[in-house]
Amino acid sequence: MRRGETRGKERGPGLMAQLRDPPGGRDARIMLLALAVDRTGSGLWAASSVLYLTFVTHLSAQQIGVLLGVAGVAGIAGSPLAGRLAGRFPVRSLLVGCHLLRLVTLVLVLVCTGFDALLPVVAVTYLGDRAAKTLEMLFATRAAGERRATYQALSRSAANAGYGVGAGIAAIGLAVGTTGAYRVLILGNALSFVVAAVLVWRTGEPSGSAVEVARSGGAAPAARGEGKGVVRGGGPWRDRGYLKFVLLDIPMNLDDSILAVGLPLWLVNRTSAPHALVPAFLVINTVLVVVLQLSVSKRAEGPRRAARAVLLYGVLMLACCGFLAVATRGGAWAAGAVLLAAALLVTLAELMRSVSSWELAVLLAPQDARAAYLGVAGMSQSIQKSAGPPLLTGVVMAAGPAGWLVLGAAVAGLAVVQSRACARRLGLGPARAGAALAAK
Repeated sequence: MRRGETRGKERGPGLMAQLRDPPGGRDARIMLLALAVDRTGSGLWAASSVLYLTFVTHLSAQQIGVLLGVAGVAGIAGSPLAGRLAGRFPVRSLLVGCHLLRLVTLVLVLVCTGFDALLPVVAVTYLGDRAAKTLEMLFATRAAGERRATYQALSRSAANAGYGVGAGIAAIGLAVGTTGAYRVLILGNALSFVVAAVLVWRTGEPSGSAVEVARSGGAAPAARGEGKGVVRGGGPWRDRGYLKFVLLDIPMNLDDSILAVGLPLWLVNRTSAPHALVPAFLVINTVLVVVLQLSVSKRAEGPRRAARAVLLYGVLMLACCGFLAVATRGGAWAAGAVLLAAALLVTLAELMRSVSSWELAVLLAPQDARAAYLGVAGMSQSIQKSAGPPLLTGVVMAAGPAGWLVLGAAVAGLAVVQSRACARRLGLGPARAGAALAAK
């Protein structure tokens, strides 16, 4: 076989080809479409919600902050709740229920005008949102089997594409700027839940037996044995090793807050870079995730590669924080170039984290209690979304450039701890390294 043919075979089908025939077949293809529709609605909400609450419901900035903060805390409960319910009820039915629940709460947002009425409604919306994301992960784990990393990459590409489309549509409505335009955007998000629910209902319930440890070589027996013993002792909440993984996974999600909060605020408040660069951060992120997620996912398949990807995440985050620290020096264009480089680095870190975090959450969980375990694992993202922005604005940015350097070093150090802890639990010590590599 010629060298070019060998390389083509290693690369495998492209993004569009895999979207047409994803791991899991027809049901997975429909679920990816449902996910893209759902995230299109999320893009509408993310781009318009703060302005809607400001200009239509006339809430103050402080009230909006409390509203979204409480909603973020409520969302933390969505993941473990979904995981617990998924162990007893069909995932497909639960996901349809989450879409319909959010449909109801979004309609209530349109008729509620006071802070007291909006607070529980928005909180339930966020709870349903986090529960839906966990159920999507469980569906993929069961339907895609050992190719779940590839499915996760496809879902990330589909989700970011949908999110970008939603934000683009929202820009049109925000340009109009009328009360009616804001309400149409909220209704558009509600409509996305209807379409997503219909699509999910067309899928079949994934079989739990399809879940297997991905190419784990010698690690599978160790992980299974440990996990089954833990289940008899009380499940994920009494599994100290798994809880340690979830706890360490919280700072492994800080790339999200750095992109959405840290980069824009640092640019505006502490550098001379043009403010017009702020949208470019999201453009870089969206485009790179859609284009590169599939190829990056191949570097995190299986236990050894997933553990190694955590280390790479730490390196990329350290470099990103270093760039942010030096962005305060130099002229406007130099600062802009440095910040764009930081946006590139944090996006690359996100690409590594989005696959490795999920892959390790699955591999570290026992097969016969995977739904409950993944529900607990999903809390790390929710906690980070609530704690990350205050950490960046109140501690890191307040400390100036040194704050970024300390944050980068801390994340890199915790990445080493996380990687080693996962390797030990999966039985990837020196004695089994050769077997794990041979399995690749």
